[in-house]
Amino acid sequence: MTDTRHLLIWTLLAVLLGPPVAAPAIADDRPNILWLTSEDNSISWVSCYGATNCRTPAIDQLATEGFRYTHCFDNAAVCAPTRSTWITGMYAISNGTQPMRSRNQIPHEKIPYYPDLLRKAGYHTSNSIKTDYNIGGRPDNDCWDVMDRTIRFGWRARQPGQPFFAVVNTGSSHESSAHGEAKNLSNDPAKMQLASYHPDLPAIRRSYAQYADAVERMDNDVRATLEALKADGLYDDTIVIYNSDHGGVMPRSKRFLYSSGVHCPLVVRIPEKYKHLWPAEKPGTTVDRLVSFVDMPKTWLSLAGAQIPDTMQGMIFLGKGIEPEPQYHLSFRERADERCDSVRMIRDKRYAYYKNYLPYAPAGQYLAYLWKIPAAPAWEQHHRKGKTDAVTGRFFEPRVSEEFYDTVADFDNVHNLIDAPEHQAKIAELRQAMRRMQLELYDSGLIPESMRVRRAAEHGLTIYEMVRDPQLHPLESYLDAADLALARDPKNLAALVEGLADSDACLRYWSVVGLLLLDKNAAPAAESLKSALDDQADEVKMLAAWALVKIGHREQGLAALRDMLFRGTPNDRELHNLLDWMDDDAVPLVREYLRAHPDKAKDILGKIAQDYGMQIQP
Repeated sequence: MTDTRHLLIWTLLAVLLGPPVAAPAIADDRPNILWLTSEDNSISWVSCYGATNCRTPAIDQLATEGFRYTHCFDNAAVCAPTRSTWITGMYAISNGTQPMRSRNQIPHEKIPYYPDLLRKAGYHTSNSIKTDYNIGGRPDNDCWDVMDRTIRFGWRARQPGQPFFAVVNTGSSHESSAHGEAKNLSNDPAKMQLASYHPDLPAIRRSYAQYADAVERMDNDVRATLEALKADGLYDDTIVIYNSDHGGVMPRSKRFLYSSGVHCPLVVRIPEKYKHLWPAEKPGTTVDRLVSFVDMPKTWLSLAGAQIPDTMQGMIFLGKGIEPEPQYHLSFRERADERCDSVRMIRDKRYAYYKNYLPYAPAGQYLAYLWKIPAAPAWEQHHRKGKTDAVTGRFFEPRVSEEFYDTVADFDNVHNLIDAPEHQAKIAELRQAMRRMQLELYDSGLIPESMRVRRAAEHGLTIYEMVRDPQLHPLESYLDAADLALARDPKNLAALVEGLADSDACLRYWSVVGLLLLDKNAAPAAESLKSALDDQADEVKMLAAWALVKIGHREQGLAALRDMLFRGTPNDRELHNLLDWMDDDAVPLVREYLRAHPDKAKDILGKIAQDYGMQIQP
């Protein structure tokens, strides 16, 4: 009911009943909420979390006055899918909005954005300035009262006495701050402490120091915002939340589901007048509750006394409406820019289990934007020269199907304990929990990206709607098929061959993935793989061609890939990724194509040419 209608009703009651009936005012004891976000820094770059490469005194002071959460995790490890999760309060994999910059649509009439509900509750909302919601069908700025780059402190545009919810984002620590040549550094490269997976190279040390400088500028941005709040006399009426949007930014952090990519700082300061909302006995203490980013929008609505929609999938972690602590946190990784991937990670406060759905692709794929940080090409070249070891070189090698880490003993996640006998019970527990959550969330990522977009479009549905139809998205069958493929067990050969004849293209896809991963052991399936070269789904055809190359039918496999490359395919991006993953096997084909199409020399294929020193001009 609108405030105007409320007023009319109470006025009528006053006339009919006389004094002392009075119209109730909108509650003026509701807290203001200031959400400070920084870009691309994990706990490893915030000094109150023990970071040593830089100092963050403003954030440290906020932690002294508030509460520092020790187990806060992002769900996506990269910006757009993270912000999609934030704005809806739903895991992006549940909506089909997890691939970077995909702008897939959702049914907006069913899924409100959390600022919509804050506005409905009477809050003034502002965002300065970060949207990037990765969702089509609605402008990103549509849900805010104020979203203007010229208005840094949006609370100043509200009506007198109106409670506010303000997002103030700082991009000073964004990945781009580590691009290019490091000059006039404040931090000493020689004093940087490197992650154990990074080789000790001058370029890597300079990139660390350059980024440390950027984080310190970010901390100054936080200080400036808090000073503005104090200057306006609002500091003791405002709950202040600080966190980063994911980890970063040295290679193997942002975009990756390791601790460096998802373990994020979260500091909450709650003024004395709202001490009934404190999560611990007194300020300056730590809170070890497990918090996922998907929990945040639901929590902000609860703090504001706003309506919470049934679509939200998180748990309220703060305030009067606090809900039970979740047992696990789930993260997801899919395509980042031009690079395809698919990973799921589930963890508790100590142990993390990973399932790599594209294990034949190395984690450390060339990605044009990431490679602008000098540390990335320096590390890659060091590896290509054979100078890395088992820890520093693994990033550039094909992956195993599963990983498991003790994140307390091994924050860098370099010692994979997946086969350790003493951890098998915990691994089984996390495997089961991951599957359960994938089913609860209708995880859309078991269908390859292009295939899922096609399938939804063919039925006139959003991906959100399509994955909730068991006829179009039999997820249990897909999870079973993926597990069969990832097992890499030659005993599954007959089942995988049988799956190649299934009427469901996604099940055929997982069957060919399984045959690819069997490598030479798939040789008895040669004729079935040759038949798969005529599959209607290009996702199946290209993997069948690669599998044929692997088992010795090189000429026929490369001929099929050549036809797709020169003819063109709606799956060009996936094909270009695959040719890169093939390494030496694809070199003649790529050389031929680039000589015929030199304009393509700047895409992924051009990177293959660069790696192999190809002369692409005729």
